[in-house]
Amino acid sequence: MNKIDSLKKKIKYRSEHRGIKEMDLLLGNFVKKYVDTFNHEELLDLCNILEKDDDTIFKWYSGITNNREITESNVSNLLKKFKL
Repeated sequence: MNKIDSLKKKIKYRSEHRGIKEMDLLLGNFVKKYVDTFNHEELLDLCNILEKDDDTIFKWYSGITNNREITESNVSNLLKKFKL
């Protein structure tokens, strides 16, 4: 297994096992749709987003807060626009 495959596996697992079912659905479906289209740098951006806690991601995603912990990137912009 190469480095990118290993990173994708980690991302897939982390996106589907969050702790809050709504975040499992949102992030899991986002990852299923886009993970194979991302380059290595974008995968690292996604991994960094997934390292944040559910509350931080949820508030950022829903627009409750303009959290600076999630930096603007191609990946974060796609996630912000993603709807189930």
